[in-house]
Amino acid sequence: MKLLLATASELKNKHWLTQASASIDIIPSNDFSLYDQVFDMLVTLGATPTRFGKEELTLRRYFEMARNSQQQPPLEMTKWFNTNYHYLVPEWSSDLEFHTNPAKLLDELAASAKLNIHTRPVLIGPITMLLLGKSVDGVDPLSLLPKLLNSYVEVLRALHEAGAEWVQIDEPCLVTDLAPAYRDAYRSAYEKLAEVPLKLMLMTYFGDLGDHLDLACSLPVAGVHIDLARAPGQLEPALKAIKPEQLLSLGVVDGRNIWVADLDKSHALIHQAAQQLGAERVIVAPSCSLLHVPADSSEENGLPGNLKHWLSFAQQKLEEIKILAAGPQTFPEAFAERRKILTERAASADARIASVREAVTALKPEDFTRPSVYAQRAVKQRKALNLPLFPTTTIGSFPQTQEIRKARAKWRKDEITNAEYETYLEQEMAACIRKQEEIGLDVLVHGEFERNDMVEYFGEQLAGFAFTKNGWVQSYGSRCVKPPIIYGDVLRSEPMTVSWSTRAQALTSRPMKGMLTGPVTILQWSFVRDDLSCREVTQQIALALRDEIHDLEAAGIGVIQLDEPALREGLPLRRSDWAAYLDWAAAAFRLATSSVRDETQIHTHMCYSEFNDIFAALAALDADVISIESARSRMELLDAFRESGYPNEMGPGVYDIHSTRVPDTAEVTELLHAALKALRPEQLWINPDCGLKTRNWPETLIALKNMCEAAKQLRVEFAEVTQSSF
Repeated sequence: MKLLLATASELKNKHWLTQASASIDIIPSNDFSLYDQVFDMLVTLGATPTRFGKEELTLRRYFEMARNSQQQPPLEMTKWFNTNYHYLVPEWSSDLEFHTNPAKLLDELAASAKLNIHTRPVLIGPITMLLLGKSVDGVDPLSLLPKLLNSYVEVLRALHEAGAEWVQIDEPCLVTDLAPAYRDAYRSAYEKLAEVPLKLMLMTYFGDLGDHLDLACSLPVAGVHIDLARAPGQLEPALKAIKPEQLLSLGVVDGRNIWVADLDKSHALIHQAAQQLGAERVIVAPSCSLLHVPADSSEENGLPGNLKHWLSFAQQKLEEIKILAAGPQTFPEAFAERRKILTERAASADARIASVREAVTALKPEDFTRPSVYAQRAVKQRKALNLPLFPTTTIGSFPQTQEIRKARAKWRKDEITNAEYETYLEQEMAACIRKQEEIGLDVLVHGEFERNDMVEYFGEQLAGFAFTKNGWVQSYGSRCVKPPIIYGDVLRSEPMTVSWSTRAQALTSRPMKGMLTGPVTILQWSFVRDDLSCREVTQQIALALRDEIHDLEAAGIGVIQLDEPALREGLPLRRSDWAAYLDWAAAAFRLATSSVRDETQIHTHMCYSEFNDIFAALAALDADVISIESARSRMELLDAFRESGYPNEMGPGVYDIHSTRVPDTAEVTELLHAALKALRPEQLWINPDCGLKTRNWPETLIALKNMCEAAKQLRVEFAEVTQSSF
């Protein structure tokens, strides 16, 4: 623990000094977390869920609540707005108590001051906190607002007494649809916060304030931040709405993508604001936290062509902010060089792969629809697969042990040959298949030992993708991902997974799933050029996957899973924009999967999403089987499926793979009974929440054995439901 805290302290100091050396005037503190920013805010407010008891919040206890405890499940986890970052969901209950604990804020304020850097502490705002959480006992979260605000006021007073002058309050929920009660709550909440003599900077990001712009500017705050990278059109109305005494912070450098800023366009926005408000009232900033981009592109020397010059990671974005704040008169060469780069990039967009563009243009309605409806397909699939009631399977990956990672590293360094590496992977795969058969799983997977990442693996085999060496981005906790870069047209030149799937199928008589990542997820979990059409890029990916699925089917693979965990993630923040997105996102899935025979069973998987909002889109995928994360919420996510009568088959996850906690058979059986309140027996599949890549073998084997034993017990209980009655 001492080493962990020492490393965290070292990193915070490094980040503050890096920003100071880049001439950043306003440097944040309390934006560093050992696990999650939302959970840290809960700790600060003293609002940790009551089910965890009243024990002293040690560091060990902190991590138990965040990710593992054999005694009880950790906090639920879901996506942070429409990003690939996951946060821990607050739990609101009528008996929740608030015991303010501003220690982390005060420690960081003091630590930065020792470096002669006077930071601006960052807090997630009270209304956003309420909206991010969930009620666990039916309590209206807004009824907790008075107690919550008392805790916020205590935190602000502690900061004021410690010498803070400004505090940043993040309220990204202001760019989403708000119920009238929450709009009103913003007014009363900030009137309460204004009792403390601090200057508050209200931060909004990820979208357009729209109909909430006047509300944001009417609040008793000293400044308002707007995201001009995502919504440049909101500058004009913001200039009219901002109060004379308020500062306006302009998010002109995109904090969510890796492409260089158009300095001329960004400077034009800054100039417009300065002309109207005066330069002293305008702040130049990134659109949001730089949490969502990699650290530094300077060492990325292995990229194709001039791609490196098109990239701007966090370090480069600090430089862009400095240049934009000073303007073209101070940095004429930087502006001229940027124009050259953008001209070069625009010209590259015309160097297209004709066959790819022609294939997209030639698409017809029948390319997006399977020949038969699900009810007809299901009869043929049950006959072909001969599965029992309540079939068991896993989501795809199995533990990638330290030995596997070492072997991959040796292979990449040419310390072992391709043949040696492949032989090793075949041995791991064969052992994995034997373990699955011994456990009693009905539909097997090959384990994915040859794959580094569920998106990167496919991108490495497709034209139009590039990969960084150190472009890591936090996904949750200590889990980071290295998103590919889509910089051109996407094309599949040869099969990507067929060899491994067919070799795996040859090792067992049980059905073997072919495992693929879906087109929307590949898009969402990559950095896509900001001058390309996301819809068109997704269709290109879908066509590549369509070819792969055709080859898998032709090779005898009868169950194919196309994972789309990012479908919900890509949903626009405003409901008025949903229909257009969901239409092309669901269509891309169908484009990839619609060419298969009725006997071929198409699966998909999604995790850490609220499905109630997108039920119609899930049905529109027309997958034969969908598996979803459901254990942490204890099957609450099935409410939408219960209410709407989902017709196809489903595997709600019965245990949380992001925790070391192993549920026993009784707990799994209890969850399955809960699932059967929403699903008919013939609909229900039994599987974990997600892939098992990050787990170890001992806990994986125990958990899966318990899961399969629960399936056996359920089959006895429902013995009267036979295959012939499906």
